[in-house]
Amino acid sequence: MSKYLSNIPPQSATDKLASHTPSAPAPSHLPDSMIPSVSLLPENKRLILFTRHSLRERSDGNGFASYQLPLTPKGRILAKSWGRWLAGHLPYSLDVDSISSPIGRCLDTAYLMQEGAGLRRDITHQSLLVEPGSLVTEPEIANPIFKEIGVLNFINRFLQGNLEGTKNAYQGGLDILSLFYQNQPQSGHLMLAVSHDTLLSAFLAVMFDVIEIDWNDWPKMMEGVFLWFDDKPFAQSSAHFIWRGKVYTRPISSLLEDYQAAGHHPSKLLLPPKVKWD
Repeated sequence: MSKYLSNIPPQSATDKLASHTPSAPAPSHLPDSMIPSVSLLPENKRLILFTRHSLRERSDGNGFASYQLPLTPKGRILAKSWGRWLAGHLPYSLDVDSISSPIGRCLDTAYLMQEGAGLRRDITHQSLLVEPGSLVTEPEIANPIFKEIGVLNFINRFLQGNLEGTKNAYQGGLDILSLFYQNQPQSGHLMLAVSHDTLLSAFLAVMFDVIEIDWNDWPKMMEGVFLWFDDKPFAQSSAHFIWRGKVYTRPISSLLEDYQAAGHHPSKLLLPPKVKWD
């Protein structure tokens, strides 16, 4: 594990960890990790839930999940009931615009979660939450490799920097973090960011500073990570996140250092132009 990473909350966050322990049952089919994560949420942060979409139809006949696959009826119910549960049990308002992969099952997840919360807010399509985007830069090169070696091997080769047609892994992680930093909601609000298992698994691996994962690390459908930042400029901030019932912290500066140590220059980072560095 990275020398920069800690699963002990910073003192300021520890002092403000929410004392509520929701007693209402979790929605059916919700991954087991989500309620323990909820119980660790701090109060009055600019909170983001970076989540995989809800339950979808089974993979296509070739074994891959095409972007055309929709949510199942159970998946639609789960997304709506999860949004209702969050709105009713968190000290956070979900009354904020969402961001999402432009793929139908992700947009539907965001829409249904909003509907369950009694809301109808804008859902902005974000290219960094789909591929090509945060991982792939040249799909004509990367896609055949993906189909040949499978999704888990693909992600591990990406993390190891041994995959043509993709970004450096640290750049992919920084791109997503900067997207979230730029779209933070107001304090006391929770913003939804809906994406896919490949992006979420790669992002978490970068945050944990590991170069290989297995199926036990793979995010389930409707499983997500809660994330917030220090109230500082991007490069001076730390990203705090809750994954599977534990709180972690990763300084942004450490990711930038690792990116440069891998032989890359900061000028190549595809960060949004409005990110404040100092």
